[in-house]
Amino acid sequence: MEQNKLDRETFSCSICLDLLKDPVTIPCGHSYCMNCIKRHWNVEDQKRIYSCPQCRETFTPRPALKKNIVFATVVEDLKKTGPQATPADHCYTGLQATAADHRYAGPEDVACDFCTGRKLKAIKSYLVCLASYCEKHLQPHYDSSAFKKHKLVEPSKNLQENICSRHNEVKKMFCRTDQKCICSLCLIEEHKGHITVSAAAERTERQRELEEKQKKIQQVLQEKEKDMNLLQQEVEAINHSADKTVEDSEKIFTELIRLLQKRSSDVKQQIRSQQETEVSRVKDVQEKLEQEITELKRKDAELEQLSHTEDHNQFLLNYPSLPALSESTHSSSIKVRRLRHFEDVAAAVSELRAELQDVLRETWKQSSLTLTEVDVLLSESEPVSRDGYLKYLCEITLDPNTAHKWLVLSRENRKVTRKAQHQSYSSHPERFTHWRQVLSKESLTGRCYWEVEKRGRVYVAVAYKNISRAGSGNESLFGGNDKSWALDCHQTHYKFGHNNIWTSISSPVSSRVGVYLDHRAGILSFYNVSGSMTLIHRVQTTFTQPLHAGIWVGGEGNLKKEIMY
Repeated sequence: MEQNKLDRETFSCSICLDLLKDPVTIPCGHSYCMNCIKRHWNVEDQKRIYSCPQCRETFTPRPALKKNIVFATVVEDLKKTGPQATPADHCYTGLQATAADHRYAGPEDVACDFCTGRKLKAIKSYLVCLASYCEKHLQPHYDSSAFKKHKLVEPSKNLQENICSRHNEVKKMFCRTDQKCICSLCLIEEHKGHITVSAAAERTERQRELEEKQKKIQQVLQEKEKDMNLLQQEVEAINHSADKTVEDSEKIFTELIRLLQKRSSDVKQQIRSQQETEVSRVKDVQEKLEQEITELKRKDAELEQLSHTEDHNQFLLNYPSLPALSESTHSSSIKVRRLRHFEDVAAAVSELRAELQDVLRETWKQSSLTLTEVDVLLSESEPVSRDGYLKYLCEITLDPNTAHKWLVLSRENRKVTRKAQHQSYSSHPERFTHWRQVLSKESLTGRCYWEVEKRGRVYVAVAYKNISRAGSGNESLFGGNDKSWALDCHQTHYKFGHNNIWTSISSPVSSRVGVYLDHRAGILSFYNVSGSMTLIHRVQTTFTQPLHAGIWVGGEGNLKKEIMY
């Protein structure tokens, strides 16, 4: 039985740990399954140096493999003798496999170069002899004085990289001229005359440089961490200030809401009281008029009856007995005030508005939040005249790199004209490829105003710079997406578009359109400019990026874009 077990170990592949399949013997004398050794050498193809998994002997070129017929016959006989046993580990004889599984080398581990059979994990590697050792095979390095000078390192799979591929020698030198590790034979041949030192000396020098770099990095790191702490303190201060401001603001607005609710109740009560008084007065007049109307109808009936009396004597006898007409309420004495009923209530509402403004002003006075630019929250009102808008006049020039190839720019790129043929523009990633459009060079922030003098149908627009330039879809058309806003100027009417939602606008049409932008306040306004400024359309939104002025040219007509100074 023991002999059978030994035979199985002898004829087992040290790679797959199973009985040899298609056994082959390589030049060093060790045998493997043909597929196992092929897979092992396929991994080493890149280095073009092929090694034995057991003794580490290397071969160049890759040895040819032929089937070992004798081993194949013995293996077939062993298969017939009974079930296979797990190859014993000569390093841990007597240990149960289940108890030692954690000691064996897996695919990701470095295996001991001196174990036979199933290999154990290496715990150290020796750079000179390029071998890795398990715990048992490493023991001589600790026990024998001959091995004590060996420098052991953590186990590595890359030991073979320390071998010169040309001379099969250990690389112990470093060529500073070529900045690479070399062997002693390389020093004599292709690196002759170069500046070379021992790998250990170069390592010492580089180690000093590394320590200096590390020291500098640690200093910078400390400074950065200090800055990070300061920024964290600033974040905490901002959060505390914001929380306090929100708390104070909520108190003020709660009081404001309470005040509005009370004033609303007072106004309602006042209106209802005055309503009751006025309705009662009118009802009294109505009742008096109804009585008079009844009396007059009765008298009218008596007179009607008397007028049809044929007997003259009877008519004359009854005529004096007719009752006299009483004084009636004349219609001119009834005063209908209509819209003047609640003038005092209107005065109360006006007073409420004044009080509300006082409360809002007080809210900002009590706010603990200090802003460097108050107009971020409280924007100035828009100008009321063209002269007021001209104070914010922006010089706008059109960007040739964005112009569609049917558009011609002139007058120092401040006029655009549509042509029926392509222009010889160079290719540019920012050029509109389908829609006849062009953007300004200037990015617009803050408060800006410009004017467009047009001929024919055009879009007067603003857009973010990252609006799409290619394709015929809405994503690149002014007004057809969420990156642009456009006023469609027809000959007889206007339409406004954003995110492909178009709204018709009833407004007189002018040949000159003024555009006013307050970027921080999120205001975009379009005006007819003639003798006076007439608002066409206003947008209130939030702009998240700088804007560029834009023009789309339609039809066969020309368009002249002029910026007023």
